[in-house]
Amino acid sequence: MKFGKDFVRQMIPEWQQAYMDYAGLKSILQEIQTSRKRSERPGILKRKLSGSRNFSGLTKRYSRTASTREPEIQDILVHATTGDDGFERYETTILEVAEAGRESELAFFKTLDLEFDKVNHFYRSKVEEMVKEAVVLNKQMDALIAFRIKVERPSSSWSCSETVSVDMNALDSNDQRNTLAEEMGIRVEGNGSNGGDSTKESVPQVLSVLERIRLNKTQETPLSTIKNVLKLSNQEELKFTRENLKKIEERLKNVFIEFYRKLRHLKNYSFLNTLAISKIMKKYDKIASRSAAKPYMEMVDKSYLTSSDEINKLMLRVESTFVEHFAGLNRSKGMNLLRPKVKKEKHRITFSTGFFVGCTVSLVVALVMFIHARNIMGAVGHKVYMETMFPLYSLFAFVVLHMIMYASNIYFWKRYRVNYPFIFGFKEGTELGYRHVLLLSFGLGTLALCAVLINLDMEMDPNTNDYKTMTELLPMFILALVVAILFCPFNIFYRSSRVFFLMVVFRCIAAPLYKVNLPDFFLADQLTSQVQALRSLEFYICYYGWGDFKHRQNTCRSSDVYSTFYFIVAVIPYWSRFLQCVRRLIEENDSSQGYNALKYLLTVVAVCLRTAYSFNRGNIWKISAWVFSALATFYGTYWDIVFDWGLLHRPSKHLLREKLLVPHKAVYYVAIVRTMKIKRTVQFLIDGFLISFVSASSSL
Repeated sequence: MKFGKDFVRQMIPEWQQAYMDYAGLKSILQEIQTSRKRSERPGILKRKLSGSRNFSGLTKRYSRTASTREPEIQDILVHATTGDDGFERYETTILEVAEAGRESELAFFKTLDLEFDKVNHFYRSKVEEMVKEAVVLNKQMDALIAFRIKVERPSSSWSCSETVSVDMNALDSNDQRNTLAEEMGIRVEGNGSNGGDSTKESVPQVLSVLERIRLNKTQETPLSTIKNVLKLSNQEELKFTRENLKKIEERLKNVFIEFYRKLRHLKNYSFLNTLAISKIMKKYDKIASRSAAKPYMEMVDKSYLTSSDEINKLMLRVESTFVEHFAGLNRSKGMNLLRPKVKKEKHRITFSTGFFVGCTVSLVVALVMFIHARNIMGAVGHKVYMETMFPLYSLFAFVVLHMIMYASNIYFWKRYRVNYPFIFGFKEGTELGYRHVLLLSFGLGTLALCAVLINLDMEMDPNTNDYKTMTELLPMFILALVVAILFCPFNIFYRSSRVFFLMVVFRCIAAPLYKVNLPDFFLADQLTSQVQALRSLEFYICYYGWGDFKHRQNTCRSSDVYSTFYFIVAVIPYWSRFLQCVRRLIEENDSSQGYNALKYLLTVVAVCLRTAYSFNRGNIWKISAWVFSALATFYGTYWDIVFDWGLLHRPSKHLLREKLLVPHKAVYYVAIVRTMKIKRTVQFLIDGFLISFVSASSSL
């Protein structure tokens, strides 16, 4: 793999704009090479330095300690200056510039200096952030040690009460002891230290930290939200129990793991950019026949990017602290927790996915041939079958199609290096890949298709025609199996993902009582596309709860309660999104959330008016229903195109948004057209189906 592709592949997606523009510098080098080739004439003597140099080895990099036995002519000079912001700036001067490619060479070094200044500045700012986080982590470790001593020695001599209510971040910095920053040699202003280890101090002195801390709640509950709305006190007394100690240790352990991961990312950032500069300078020397790489890399070695060792010291200190306090002095166990886990793709997942894909395709073909061979569509009772059994099995079709689309999303997220596990907040190493989702979707599809074929065969076979109960209960058995797997408490079938999914579903149901995170409104948006699946669930309850399924008879359509809930179910996903937008509008004070809430509110009103028109025929209801339906349709289309897709968005200089995940813009235009066409077509089909459904129900 070429370095350019490997360089892009190893970038941290969140820092992509802060890396060296390696591709841009390569394009300038190509211009230099093209200019030199044009100016070449036969008989002109060219410098060939590469053949006269001594062999320096295959792995040796430019070093400022290299031998100076043979004096070399300096082709460039690099000057370091200090800007107004206090950061270093570097400027390269070319001593001898050939006429061929003169402008390109000047542009190359100017761009290189700007890119290096950008990288150096970004690295320094990130190191300063890490140092500040290290100081905060040290305060939290002091509190943890004091809490642990208090739990293990409840009879320790200490005059403070058993509860505390002061924030841990309010600790006086002058009372702090050996911080991580001080131990690695960085001075922090206003941070006093007595140089002692917190674990070796006297118990009363350690426990004095508890006088100024409290256990901050990170998980919001409906009760805490209601208390905040009513402006009631939401503080609870902190008890020094082993249960609370375990919670604190678990939280702080996760914080240390995340902090160590940031340090690794920053170290990799420094290495990659230094390597990119080395590579691009070697290419320049080869194309321009110069020896500019060595002096430039000497400057890079002296810069903050490579000369600072704060990150290395911080990593060592974090490793020792983590191993001592969270791994029981077991270094192997501690390092396994700190280092990122590379999830290995298992061959059995790929094989099983392919197997179920083949089974699904084969069963679909077999179903079509079965229907055609036995002329089921022309048989007596096929209309009743489509009105009863088809909605039952269509639930699995909706779920399978949705899971396939989600698997395709994961595939493209991984291909274009979107860190979706971090964005959605999945627990490390437990996120599902697209192969896992495809395995589940096609496995469910195979199971449902098998049930359909068995159902048809038992119904058409005279020997099994009397088993009406067993035939009708097949879809119910599959649904019960899926629900049992979903709520299974054992660690099988991706338990962490199932728990995460159920938690997000519950937060969507209780939308206004929880702070809205990305998984919450992402799933709520997905549920707005699964209205028909939710209605199928309602039909399951009605058919097997109140219908005579043994004789394939039901009174669902003639029931006013069923018809009413038929539309309530359609409103629930949009109402949940509306409440989420309202909460974000109040908390974030973002006006765009208010406009987004209006989109979902119009949809809810349109559905309610269409329902009223279906029950009460009249011009007023008809006009109101069509007006609000048109408003909801056009407003939703405008929002999807402008805000979701970024087309004609005001801050953008182009038709689409500035930052695009997929480099080919045509993909976005095609997707916009197809999405809008499918969305509007499905909307109008559903509207027509609803009206006809209610009309038929009211006539019964």
